[in-house]
Amino acid sequence: MRRLGFLLTAVIFLSLPHQSCSHWWFMSQVYALGAKVMCNSIAGLVTIQRQICRENPDVMISVGKGAKLGIHECQYQFLYQRWNCSTAERDASLFGKVMRRASKETAFVYSISTAGVVHEVTRSCSLGELKECSCDNRRGRSRKGFEWGGCSDNIMYGLNFAKAFVDSREVERDARALMNLHNNYVGRRAVKTNMLLDCKCHGVSGSCSVRTCWKTLPPFRIVGEYLKHKYMTSQRVTVDQSGKALTRADIIYSRPSRDELVYLEESPDYCDIDAKTGSLGTSGRECNKTSTGTGGCKVLCCGKGFNTIQVEEEYKCSCKFHWCCHVKCQKCRRTVDKHICKGAKDIPANVKKGSSRTNSKKNRRKNKKRKDRRKDSGTPGVR
Repeated sequence: MRRLGFLLTAVIFLSLPHQSCSHWWFMSQVYALGAKVMCNSIAGLVTIQRQICRENPDVMISVGKGAKLGIHECQYQFLYQRWNCSTAERDASLFGKVMRRASKETAFVYSISTAGVVHEVTRSCSLGELKECSCDNRRGRSRKGFEWGGCSDNIMYGLNFAKAFVDSREVERDARALMNLHNNYVGRRAVKTNMLLDCKCHGVSGSCSVRTCWKTLPPFRIVGEYLKHKYMTSQRVTVDQSGKALTRADIIYSRPSRDELVYLEESPDYCDIDAKTGSLGTSGRECNKTSTGTGGCKVLCCGKGFNTIQVEEEYKCSCKFHWCCHVKCQKCRRTVDKHICKGAKDIPANVKKGSSRTNSKKNRRKNKKRKDRRKDSGTPGVR
């Protein structure tokens, strides 16, 4: 069973500080030891990936940053979902056993990780950090009537490198490989589709009679929101009779669009801890008591109820503007209620599911009645 962990674990290792040393120290060691030694030491890479790694050690640093960027965006987009893109602590795969299932969550992880690689490699290319490429200096007049100029972000280099490196992992051509390749493509295209057009006007008194324009990368948050929408509208697929292409599971002989995410298996509900699926459950997660949608206690806690606790937090108060030019604030403290999802073990079999605040009132009434009975019978209470 394939996992994306091989890529994420390897490339994140390249982008993070090694032990307590700086990132720049590690980069110097990459070149000092040689690309061959570095690439051979990364577990999980196939032959083609090792070759690409040895030939492009500087790009591999950007690949690592891009994979990390994708993980952070995944965790942002799913912050209030039952599955919150949590990483595994004791599993060879970065996302644990969740990635073994060909679900829509796996589809999103593949697409956002690939998009992160495209985004970071393209950015590094345009900044001149890579030996093999530079920004796109296209010239000429566009169909929309402006002049191409400036230094466009070299999206084609990022697309081609991500395709060559990430897709080369899918050696077999079974259903899971077809799904992964499809979602990798959606991730790459997400960056290209959301490229921005920046322009500068030229003319007398700013008349903008002539415009010079160039393409720039979108903020990665835009890419994340785009792919989150694709996740919400993802399609379940299966393999056609030839075994070489995907077809939609709900419509016979209908192939999925190349712009939509696809999955092979339905997702678990992620409500409870499940060693088989890798679900961590929602017990202990903070929820919003007043919300009825995503992140609300009713949805996030899966009907198991929640505990309400009071905590003190600091916040900025009495802020004043001082000339010139800064704002000075005091630090104040306040007590706030936080609502924490219960787990299955927190709910007695004879207690109705609901807010722990309601249940605690019932318990206080019961305890008071017990104390009153002890006083009436002369039995000393337990301190």
